[in-house]
Amino acid sequence: MPVGGNVSTPEVATREELVRRAAELVPILADNAVWTEQNRRLKDETVEAMADAGIFRLRVPTRYGGHEADFRTLVEVAAQLARGDGSPAWVASVSWITSWMIGLFPDEVQDEVFSTGQGRTCGTLSPSAIANPTDGGIVVNGKWGFISGALHSDWQVVIAVLVPAEGEPYPVMAPVPLSDLRVVDDWHASGLKGSGSVSTVAQDVFIPTERVLPLPAVLQEQYASKANAGSPVWRAPLLPVASASSVGTVLGLARAARENFLKRLPNRKITYTSYESQREAPLTHLQVAEATMVIDRIEFHAHRLASQVDTKGGDGTPWKLEERARARADLGAVVELGKASIDLLASASGGTSIYTDIPIQRIVRDVHAINQHALMHPNTNAELYGRVLCGLEPNTLYI
Repeated sequence: MPVGGNVSTPEVATREELVRRAAELVPILADNAVWTEQNRRLKDETVEAMADAGIFRLRVPTRYGGHEADFRTLVEVAAQLARGDGSPAWVASVSWITSWMIGLFPDEVQDEVFSTGQGRTCGTLSPSAIANPTDGGIVVNGKWGFISGALHSDWQVVIAVLVPAEGEPYPVMAPVPLSDLRVVDDWHASGLKGSGSVSTVAQDVFIPTERVLPLPAVLQEQYASKANAGSPVWRAPLLPVASASSVGTVLGLARAARENFLKRLPNRKITYTSYESQREAPLTHLQVAEATMVIDRIEFHAHRLASQVDTKGGDGTPWKLEERARARADLGAVVELGKASIDLLASASGGTSIYTDIPIQRIVRDVHAINQHALMHPNTNAELYGRVLCGLEPNTLYI
């Protein structure tokens, strides 16, 4: 039993069960999607439905009532959620990454975070704050942007640059209760509008020593948890974990674009032509076939990435540098191909598709936003992979 916890541990759900639960959420997410965009946050009904389905606990250890789901499950669950709306899928993915990060900390820290609440976490890898040492811990001041899901989370994983009394500064990682931070409602964006990716601010926030890990050690797989050390889920590097946790949303958006395109197809004419139905046009046949083949390629890269992290976690074999770089390259490929397939279907959707109640226009904005994400940017990831393939050292710690 976790320290101070009274969490009952339910039976761990199978992949099929978790994917089924996510699929059952699609009508709710779709019905709330317009409200979600207009209000720049997830609707409470959406959050509660996701929590009831166990979505936020997929990467919580089983001893706290979580599922410790593998990466293939994360891909398929996120893909289902994104069929309804990309923003909830994105928030879920961020929660999975940060819950996994908390699983790296000493077990007593995990007791503090996971023994209460729904396991709703958020965070970032950007070290945009400063930490100074003090008795028993550190004091943090700074601001973090793009904190998806902060409006519904209990804890945030923060990254700050620690300035020690002696030696060089270095980044550290720590979970902080959202109640210790100030939320800045500055999320006015063109895509993923409903993700509520606001900024958070720390002003003289004290974090005890046991809740602080050096980020360079984490990136070298020097983890502090004893209870999770034997779990395949936590036998993986941070960046491949983050990459494999993220691709499902893009896959789901691409599937949603095709699904919605085909749903509207029979009743659409091609204006100023003799085609009474768009599905009769050879051009449409080519467009649908090409988009579908691109989606097949998205599935290949997403599944290859997930399978690699699952397999290496299962057998415990060390990660080669090239494998780490390819994980980010697979992520970039998914993002680039997602945009290509969705743009193709959007260009074939006609003038009525610009209305805000037509899902394709929201899907386009969401996938374009994802393509701008620093960790997911296709060119950045491809360059890193090529650099390693050419025998050079990576020019980033984030690999």
